[in-house]
Parts: sequence; structure tokens; C-alpha cells
Amino acid sequence: MATIDGRPAQYGISLKQLRELMEHRGREGVAKLSEVGGVAKLCDKLYTSTNDGLRGTRTDIEHRRETFGSNVIPPKPPKTFLTLVWEALQDVTLIILEVAALVSLGLSFYKPADEDAPVLQEEEDHHGWIEGLAILISVIVVVFVTAFNDYSKERQFRGLQNRIEGEHKFSVIRGAEVCQISVGDIVVGDIAQIKYGDLLPADGILIQSNDLKVDESSLTGESDHVKKGVDVDPMVLSGTHVMEGSGKMVVTAVGVNSQAGIIFTLLGAAVDEQEAELKKRKKVSFQIF
Repeated sequence: MATIDGRPAQYGISLKQLRELMEHRGREGVAKLSEVGGVAKLCDKLYTSTNDGLRGTRTDIEHRRETFGSNVIPPKPPKTFLTLVWEALQDVTLIILEVAALVSLGLSFYKPADEDAPVLQEEEDHHGWIEGLAILISVIVVVFVTAFNDYSKERQFRGLQNRIEGEHKFSVIRGAEVCQISVGDIVVGDIAQIKYGDLLPADGILIQSNDLKVDESSLTGESDHVKKGVDVDPMVLSGTHVMEGSGKMVVTAVGVNSQAGIIFTLLGAAVDEQEAELKKRKKVSFQIF
């Protein structure tokens, strides 16, 4: 049998089972946890200690990332500058101006045969293309300025987001010692200490708690604080805020496998569908127009 740092490489519970377990709440969650054997038995299946946490060796941590995933939710790929230029060109007002400019340029080069036309009129017709070109240049300037502003804002936002994520530390127990690690370094099986003011970085099941209340409005929309406890509701979810009390939990899901990650993935797919539908409607509206 293959081993990792002296323990079996095969865990006693699968990723799918952990995801299904974290879908339950309240008394139902307590019952489902009992079917697994309780939180102590769950820790045994994940080869972690409720008191000492993980050993924290590099081999063990990497194996857990490969098995259960890393605590990172991949951001949506940034739009390229050319994509932003194309989106700016889809504005109805700019499309009307583009058509007007092209029509104006076309008419300026159209010269019907008229021998009786005065010389002044001929000079005005000769310079008539300037108006159409001016409109076209104005549209191009507006499009590029809009695309550049959007591109700059997106880069600044992503830079700020990466800096915040890098500075966010969390308390976990590894090798019987409490240490502060980056949120992205948390893995399934970590024993994390949670307290008032914390933004939970992963899903977990409580090992112990002291008057713990959590704000789950970011996931459920409910503004009331939810009381958490080993015998009441042991499931705590990523993306929620600890409003009262403290506790200790074993991490059971991270990244895209956490409840917040699942929701973000679904929302990303929904946003893509909405954008495609919106573009389709704009195209139909312009054709009708």
C-alpha cells in the first residue's frame, strides 16, 4: 500500500463525500456527521489530529492539494484590450455615428454631372469629406479612450485583489503549534482557529465552539446571525463572517469545492450566459432599428 509520510495515501473519505456532507445544515448536518462517525472520526479519516493538527510536511500538504484541491478560486480571465475595444464599438450611439460618418464620406465623393454649378459650390463639395472624417475620428477616439479606461480599471482591481488575498492570514495548528499562514496555503485536514471578526477562508466542521455566531448573508441572503455549535449546527462555510464567539474547526473543503466556490462557479457561468443573451438582444434591436 502506498504511503505518505508514514500514513496511507488513500483517505478514509472522498472529495465527493465531503462536498455532500457540507451541503447539510442544522440538525440535519449533525445527523449526517453522526453517520460518518462524528468529527473525531472524520479527523481520523483525514489523518489529522484535533489537538496537534497536520504534521505540516511539504509532501503531505502537496498530496492534500492534489487530492482535495487548493484553496484558490480561479478568477475569470481578464479581457484583452482588443476585446474591450470591440465591446465599446457595440454602443448603439457610436454605431449610428459610424453609419452617419460613412454615409457622409460616401456622399462627399459622389459628384453628379452639373455644368451650371457655381465655382463656390464646387469648392464646398470638394471639401465635403472633412465632416465625415471628423465624425469617424471622434468615434475612434471615444472607443479607444473608453477601452483604455476599462482596461486600466480592471488591472488596478485585480492588483488590489491579489494584494488583499496575499495579506490575509489565518490561524491554523500544524505540528502542535499555532501558526499564521496565507489563506491560499490552507488545505483539507487543517485545524483552524476562528474568532470574532474572521472571514472564513474555507468550509469546515466545528470541533469545539464558544457562543459562536456567524453572518451567512453573503451566501444565503439571511441577515440574522446563525448560531453555530457542535450539537446545533457544526457546518461553517467559506465567505461567512464570525460575528460572536470563537471556535476550532477541521477544514473539509477548499477553493472551488467549498460552498462559496461552487456558488461563484455557477454565478460565473450564469454571467457568461447573460452576457451572451444581452449581446444577442442588442444585435436584434439594432437590426430592427
